[in-house]
Amino acid sequence: MIAIQLDKNEIEQRFLEELRKHLDAIESRILFWDMKELCRQTNMSEPFVKEQFFYDPRFPKYKVGRKWVIPAREAEKFLMQWLSEQSTY
Repeated sequence: MIAIQLDKNEIEQRFLEELRKHLDAIESRILFWDMKELCRQTNMSEPFVKEQFFYDPRFPKYKVGRKWVIPAREAEKFLMQWLSEQSTY
């Protein structure tokens, strides 16, 4: 007879590690945002985005034809910096 013992905590920990790896891989696939995705990611309206930071020279964006293309990772970094600058205690 074969007896198998499983550590529930160990299984859960390994599952969560693998899940995090897969989620990170999915996130890294999105290289660019358009204006619609920028608004979705920030949960802000297009007029608010344009008024608050879109035209900030530090904000990473490229005009390709008639469309704005925004590098996702660079935009995330900028947005965190921009948000910290907005704090009014």
